[in-house]
Amino acid sequence: MGKGLGFVDKKLQDYLDGLLPEMGGLLGQVQRRAYDEGLPIISPDVVSFLSTLLVAKRPSRVLEIGCGVGFSAALFTEILAGYVTITTIERYDYMIKRAKINFAKLGITDKIHLINEDAALALPKLISDNKRFDFIFMDCGKSRYLHFYPYCVNLLNTNGILVVDDVLQNGTVAWNRTDIVKRQRTTHRNMNEFLTKAMSAQGFRSCILPIGDGLLLSVKEK
Repeated sequence: MGKGLGFVDKKLQDYLDGLLPEMGGLLGQVQRRAYDEGLPIISPDVVSFLSTLLVAKRPSRVLEIGCGVGFSAALFTEILAGYVTITTIERYDYMIKRAKINFAKLGITDKIHLINEDAALALPKLISDNKRFDFIFMDCGKSRYLHFYPYCVNLLNTNGILVVDDVLQNGTVAWNRTDIVKRQRTTHRNMNEFLTKAMSAQGFRSCILPIGDGLLLSVKEK
C-alpha cells in the first residue's frame, strides 16, 4: 500500500500508518490497484486528512486540477454524496481513459465533470465562465503550481479552501539549488517561488503540513 513520505521518527510513522483504516469496497479496489501499479494517487494519510477536512467543510462545488486515474475525484464524490458538483481537469489521454473506466465501475460518471484539456487552457475558461468553487485540490505537474496558483485564487470563493499536494518534494525544497540535479532545477525553483507566494498571499490564511509529501492548506479569508 502506498505511504506518505513521513517526516517523523520511523517508529512513530509506522505506528501512525498502522492506525489508518484500509479502504473497502470498489473504491478500495481502485486505490490498491493504483498503488500496485505505481500510479500517482494520494497516499493513505492524505486520504485520511482530506476525508476529515471535506466532512467538516462540506463544500458544494469542488475543483480538482490533475485527475489522474480518478481516485481523488471518486473519493470526494463518495464523501460528499448527494451534495457536491465535482469538476476535474486532466490532459493526458491515458489517465483520462483510466479515470473514465474507474468512474463507470463506481457508477459515478454522471456526478463528475471531467475536462480533457491542459489546465493552462481550462482554468482561464472557468474564470471567463464565472465559475467559483468552495474547495480546490491541486495535484498536477509540480513545476506548474506557480503558474496555476493565480487562477486558483480567482476561482476560490470567500472562505473556500485550497489544498495542494506534494509540495515538499521529498524534502528537496529545502536544498540549495546547486544540490538539485539540473533537469529538476526548474521544478525546484518554481516550487519554492510558489510556496513563498502562497504563504504570503494577502487575504489568505495558510500553512504547510508534513502529511504525505507535504500539503499546502490555504483558506481564502476575503
